[in-house]
Amino acid sequence: MARGLIVDDSKFMRRVIRETLEEGGHEVIAEADNGDDALEIYKTGKPDFVTMDITIFGKDGIEAVQEIKKIDPESKIIVVSALSEKTLKMNDKNMNANAYLTKPFEKAELLSLLDKLLQ
Repeated sequence: MARGLIVDDSKFMRRVIRETLEEGGHEVIAEADNGDDALEIYKTGKPDFVTMDITIFGKDGIEAVQEIKKIDPESKIIVVSALSEKTLKMNDKNMNANAYLTKPFEKAELLSLLDKLLQ
């Protein structure tokens, strides 16, 4: 299927997302716990999609999403955060992720969202 990058400061959440993606037939090429590493991995690994938490170390998820979109406007980014899409957009009107998923989430919900995004 598709190759992805998981960005989340919680090791537990990275594991949950990895297991979900792998069960759905996707390959996780890397994980990052901060925005700076996420950008470097994105540049070198060229993943098909990214799952991005917002409250992470270094560059936060909002900054990381914006920088990835500058590098690759066609990038596919799903924000996976405890913050709702409405809350995020109220705080940053330029938030341009492709999709939003609020934690906690159902595994099927993530896979369905990703499948739609990759079509």
